[in-house]
Amino acid sequence: MNKVKENLKAGKTVVGVAGAPNDVTMPLLADSAYDFILFDEQHSPYQTKQFRPMIEAMSEKNAAPMVRVSINRADLICFALDAGARGIVVPMVNTKEEAQAMVRACKYSPLGDRSNAGMRGEWGPTKDYKDYIDTVNRDLVIAPMIETQQAIDNIDDILSVDGIDVLLVGPSDLAIELGVPNMDFAGSTYQKGLDKIAAACKNHGVVPGMYFIPPGMDPNFYVDKGFKFFTLPFNNWALEGIEKGLGGIKR
Repeated sequence: MNKVKENLKAGKTVVGVAGAPNDVTMPLLADSAYDFILFDEQHSPYQTKQFRPMIEAMSEKNAAPMVRVSINRADLICFALDAGARGIVVPMVNTKEEAQAMVRACKYSPLGDRSNAGMRGEWGPTKDYKDYIDTVNRDLVIAPMIETQQAIDNIDDILSVDGIDVLLVGPSDLAIELGVPNMDFAGSTYQKGLDKIAAACKNHGVVPGMYFIPPGMDPNFYVDKGFKFFTLPFNNWALEGIEKGLGGIKR
C-alpha cells in the first residue's frame, strides 16, 4: 500500500519535504504530517545506497520514502528501490524514450526490467511473491522531472507513457530555460509555462507537481493551478515549535 499514490488518485494534495536528513531526525520527520520524505542524490553529497539506513529508520511511520536519483540510470533506480523507496524521481527527462526507460527501470517484468532482489520496502501484506510484484508495479509513484524547453516541446509525448503518476517541475532549471534566470517565479512568462504544463497533465490524467514551492509564494496558489504534489521545508516550523515550547517555561 502507498498512501501517496492513493491520495494522488483521489485528487488530494500531497506534501513532502526534500533533502537528506540523517537517521536521527528521520523518525520524527517521518511521523509528522508530511506525506513523503524525498531523499536527494542529485544535489546532495549522498549516494543512493547511503539512503538505506535513513529509509529503514522510517519503518512503519506515516511518511513514505521517495528518492531522486542523480540521472536516469537503471542501476541507480534499482539501488533506490532496493533500499525501500516507494517513489522514484528522475531529473531532466526530456523525451518519450527517456520516460519509457525510467518506467521500465522502476517496474518488474512483464511491465519493466527491474532486477529481482527479493521483497524490498514496505508495501503491506501480500499473499505470495507474485502479489508482491503486482503490488509494487501498481503502487510505486513514478515522477519524471520536466526542466527544459526540450521537455516542454515533448510534453504530450512524455505524458503519453503509461505508468507516470506525477510530472514534477524543477522550478529553478525551468526558470532558466524559460528565459527568466532572475527567478521571477511570479512573473507572467514563468506562470504561462506552468499553465501549459498543468493543462497537458490534465489532458493525460497525470498530476503536475513542483519540486519546491518558490520562496515567498503561497502553496495554495499552486494547488489552485492543479499542482498537488510538492515539497515544503520544515526548518522554520521546527524552530517555531521549539520556541513555543520553551516560551511557556519560567526561565
